[in-house]
Amino acid sequence: MKTEINEISKMSTQYNLHSWSVQGKINPIVMTKAEGIYFWDEKGKRYYDMSSQLVNVNIGHGNKKVIKAIQDQAEKLAFAAPSFAVDVRSKLAKTIVELAPDNMGKVFFTLGGADANENAIKIAKMFTGRNKIFSRYRSYHGATYGAANLTGEPRRFTCEPGITGFVKFFDPYLYRAPITFKSEEEATKYYIDQLREQIIYEGRESVAAIFLETITGSNGIIIPPKGYMQGVREICDEFGILMVCDEVMCGFGRTGEWFGINNYDVKPDIITFAKGITCGYAPLGGVIVSKEIADYFDNNFLSCGLTYSAHLLGCAAGLATIEVYKEEGLIEKAKKRGAYLGKLLEELKSKHPCVGDVRYIGLFSSIELVKDKETKEPLVEYGKDPDGIMNKILGMLKAEGFYHYSHENILIIAPPLIITEKELDESMKIMDKVLSEVDKML
Repeated sequence: MKTEINEISKMSTQYNLHSWSVQGKINPIVMTKAEGIYFWDEKGKRYYDMSSQLVNVNIGHGNKKVIKAIQDQAEKLAFAAPSFAVDVRSKLAKTIVELAPDNMGKVFFTLGGADANENAIKIAKMFTGRNKIFSRYRSYHGATYGAANLTGEPRRFTCEPGITGFVKFFDPYLYRAPITFKSEEEATKYYIDQLREQIIYEGRESVAAIFLETITGSNGIIIPPKGYMQGVREICDEFGILMVCDEVMCGFGRTGEWFGINNYDVKPDIITFAKGITCGYAPLGGVIVSKEIADYFDNNFLSCGLTYSAHLLGCAAGLATIEVYKEEGLIEKAKKRGAYLGKLLEELKSKHPCVGDVRYIGLFSSIELVKDKETKEPLVEYGKDPDGIMNKILGMLKAEGFYHYSHENILIIAPPLIITEKELDESMKIMDKVLSEVDKML
């Protein structure tokens, strides 16, 4: 068995190109099994999966209901071209529309979040006849060419010079705002006024859509201040611009609501989703469009298509996953457990000099590391970590059996929604221990 494990590790680095890494510097964990909120490596070591892998395994690992649904569908009918009507395909679309805000009408299925955003860009341009797309600097929308141009953070740089018509604006990142605001409402007015002015300068009649992660995900779990989402909605209504919410990470229970936008009593024109719809048990993503947009394509050509759009195994997994959310009360659990996690995070913030800020909504949270709490100087400079400090911290956590990921100077904490308070206590004790070591590094 040991020889086989070593061979797997060797083959992985010899033949696989691994995402977002210098290939010669990686030593991937050989994962052998997973169950609930845990997974195990080749040595039998158990890890808390505190990022739900890539913030997608919301229902935890090894759910028998979803596995059986995929098995049953594979035996019944494994594939049908997107042009065919099939029971699981139709039922899943109906179910998603019923869960979404009540202005939504239809779903176009994709394989993941990046191609969901790709197709949302196309739909917005087709519907409006306009060519410019606004998105935020601290954002990640995917790594395919269009989605990478939509993305604001450094992972877009390899796709530049980019596609014309993509315009970036600043998000309301209050912890690092250049102004000290008296209230969240004051901050909202500042950022909304800036956005409105920028749209006017870009030509209001040329802007097709404003894309924004409802809750900024990998770039720090940046939660919009009071009134911000309503302000974006008002700008879109004023200028005939589509409001597109990227819910690839924050959709399907992550924030304690079916969709993150439900926290703000706002109805966007388009919602993109992926991750939590199948929780990684099969690839699936999609674009939910409003009834108005859906009606438009009754008489106008929809120039979107994918061979594996609405793949039947993904649709079967999606239906079963939604049943799991409902049967196990995971949406409400995410809200309740999230409040408990928030309390633990606030304790870490008050205890550790290296913790500048903590942010959380549901089980979607982050710890921002700083060199100095007063100056808020980040532990690593934006876009740069020449000494690999964050990787060292991740390595320390991994050595203790705490698996998750970081971005810039921020640790992302987003465990499966099935996690218990006891498991949160146990896992966050590891974080506490490692942060004490980071304090010493300062």
